[in-house]
This record gives sequence, C-alpha cells and structure tokens, in this order.
Amino acid sequence: MRIGIFYGSSTGNTEMAANKIKAELGELIPDPVRDVAKAAPAELAEYDILLLGCSTWNIGEMQDDWADFLPKLDQVDLTGKKVALFAMGDAVGYPYNFLDALGELWQKVESRGASLIGVWPADGYDFHESTGMFDDDHFLGLGLDEDNEPGLTDDRIHAWLLQLVQELGFDVGAEV
Repeated sequence: MRIGIFYGSSTGNTEMAANKIKAELGELIPDPVRDVAKAAPAELAEYDILLLGCSTWNIGEMQDDWADFLPKLDQVDLTGKKVALFAMGDAVGYPYNFLDALGELWQKVESRGASLIGVWPADGYDFHESTGMFDDDHFLGLGLDEDNEPGLTDDRIHAWLLQLVQELGFDVGAEV
C-alpha cells in the first residue's frame, strides 16, 4: 500500500507537521511530502492512503493553497482511497471556528469517494465550535494548535500515528 502526504502551508506549521509525520512513519513513506501548491490533483490518485494536512485561516477559511487545489479535485476519483486528515488551528484566537478547514477538506474528498480514517478525540482541546467535527466528541482528524499548544504537537502526532497504523492493520512494532 502506498501512502502519500500532501499539505498546504502558509506559515510553515502544517509543512512542519507533515515532515514530522513522514519522519515518524519512516520507511512506510518512501516518497517526499508534497505541497499542494506544487502538486497535480491526479497525484493523489497514485496512493492507496492519503494523509492530508491543512490549516484554518481568518474566520473559518481554508488555507490559500488548498482553497485553490480543492476545485481541481473534481476531476479526481478517490474511490477506495483511505484518507486521514491533520490540521492546524488557533483555538484561542478563533474558538468558534477552530479547525473548520477539516470539515471543508473532508467534504471535498468524501464527495470524490474517499473513506475516512484517523478520527481524533476532541478531549483536551479548549474551543467552542468547529465544522471540523466528526461527532460531538471527535474531530475529523488530528487537530494541532502550534500557536497556543506547541508543546503538545509531537505527542499528539505520535499518538495519532499509532492509532492510524492500528486502524490500517500495519505491524510496525517500534517504528512508530
């Protein structure tokens, strides 16, 4: 199974998370992470599993590179692809739309036939509302807040990746 990591990043935080994910997964991810600003939408179809990283900007808006990329996905069939999402947000500055981009990104890839993995608990986050919720207790993917909780990023990535490899049935032992 081929795993691809795609991200959009304005400040470098989502890119940093994508690279940490790649480094932690080691040999499971032989390909480089891809910036959606430089990727072709058809590249997503080359992978069985997609790890997609985005961030929420302003008042619930999608990061610019993803905002430009999403309409191009209308030409891509993601049927049978497993998608895990990770996202950056600012729960202190924007508690009423924390990680809203997760919801917009998931809506698009779901409409293209993808199935979701990596739903993440919202417990331990301090926010009021989000369209990035799977249900009342879980985000659609990993939520990161590098602005307010940078000390939690590495542990959250590690725990999420352990969850993902278990969901996927991988036997990676100490690799993650």
